[in-house]
Amino acid sequence: MKENSVLEMRNIHKSFPGVRALQGVDFTLCEGEIHALMGENGAGKSTLIKVLTGVYEKDEGEIYLKGLNKPAVIKSPQDAQNLGISTVYQEITLCPNLTVAENMYIGRGKGQITNWNKMNKDADKILQNLGIPARANQQLGSCSIAIQQMVAIARAVDMDCKVLILDEPTSSLDDSEVEKLFGLMNDLKARGVGIIFVTHFLDQVYAVCDKITVLRDGQLVGEYVIEDLPRVQLVAKMLGKELDDMEDIKGEAAVYSGADADQNLLEAEGLQSDAGIKPFNFHIKKGEVNGFTGLLGSGRSESVRAIFGADHVLKGSVKVEGKTVKIHKPLDAMKAGIAYLPEDRKIDGIVGDLSVRENIILAAQVLKGFFHPFSKAQANKFADEYIKLLEIKTASADTPIKSLSGGNQQKCILARWLLTHPKYLILDEPTRGIDIGTKIEIQKLVLKLASEGMSVTFISSETDEMLRTCSRLIVMRDRRVVGELSGQELTQTKVMETIAGGEA
Repeated sequence: MKENSVLEMRNIHKSFPGVRALQGVDFTLCEGEIHALMGENGAGKSTLIKVLTGVYEKDEGEIYLKGLNKPAVIKSPQDAQNLGISTVYQEITLCPNLTVAENMYIGRGKGQITNWNKMNKDADKILQNLGIPARANQQLGSCSIAIQQMVAIARAVDMDCKVLILDEPTSSLDDSEVEKLFGLMNDLKARGVGIIFVTHFLDQVYAVCDKITVLRDGQLVGEYVIEDLPRVQLVAKMLGKELDDMEDIKGEAAVYSGADADQNLLEAEGLQSDAGIKPFNFHIKKGEVNGFTGLLGSGRSESVRAIFGADHVLKGSVKVEGKTVKIHKPLDAMKAGIAYLPEDRKIDGIVGDLSVRENIILAAQVLKGFFHPFSKAQANKFADEYIKLLEIKTASADTPIKSLSGGNQQKCILARWLLTHPKYLILDEPTRGIDIGTKIEIQKLVLKLASEGMSVTFISSETDEMLRTCSRLIVMRDRRVVGELSGQELTQTKVMETIAGGEA
């Protein structure tokens, strides 16, 4: 091993039935280093992390850790933990009903009688040393997601971790919480901990990381010092091709030019639901891409959930193609030609234990009725058609959807709704947590569908993504509509001014 290396993974191979997930991958992490692991969904990042943490057993290769004079044997997460490798995942894996201290020490007592005073004092000392604004005796569930993640990190640090893996830790955090997390990461870096940072946010990589390792299609593209790899080159290496200016996406797309292009496909008036949004008016034209924008909690998602009937509508009316429709539940919306890809694909989207095929045909089967099931031949035809159309990476249509990467799961849910041939498609955060390449594919697909006459509402927390895809933005603040932007007004500055209430 190199003198300052804390971890070296050499020639790592891992295959699954029909898929070579890792092919001869090398990865080196140094002491006191924050190292980004980058790549598209399906590039092999998760598989490499799971090999390192003992979730998967590698087929070939060796793992070396500082302090060991022979390759490490890691056959379980417990083995990894005993060797000083800890992971903090995007989804918090602690117990919200227990206290902060109990979460920090759970499972570490080895049958001893717990000294509660000592445990709380020790926990408070660690929290104080790491600058984490939490008390040992407060219930973890009362803390923000950011603080909960910091508690998970504190637990790892107290267990003498040499390697800390942060897997998409910032996806649910606001800017101030991200800053706090970065402060903690830099503190741990100064203490000599090696940190592997897995994220899709390029800005964050360049804000906090020292090095970047890029994977593509299960192979190592290269390891780079952050200063030597401009963002455009990073994107190109992740995609395996030079990336044209992403601002040109909208310019490339054809515009719907049917005779009904100026007609409203859907109109909502005075719509209000039990989710707390104020009554709002909304319309979308045939072949238009528009969007709801605003800060987290502004009411973006609640607005489209009201349109789709996913939340209970208290008052208001909806017209589709000039005819009033009553939408009391999602099935009413589906019958009216409305489709909705929800914000949280894991909770409201995929059915994890079902196959890719079963997930794709689900909405169409609901419309047809479960007493009239599709034949196996029909189901196979639909699944194969959309796997090919959306380039879904899966070993087969029989693969359980939960084993696919996040980006490919998202494509399956998109396929599910496209199979219903909707007039109006609502996409709520369709690109969250997926790689840049798949983001661009989805954005281009949205514009293509609109050019063919489908109306699309696109919601994203990334304003630049909204500006690339939408021709009109509805701006929300505090669960009410505060503005509408189109044409020359579609700029980052104007969006931020409108959210802020006209303040530059």
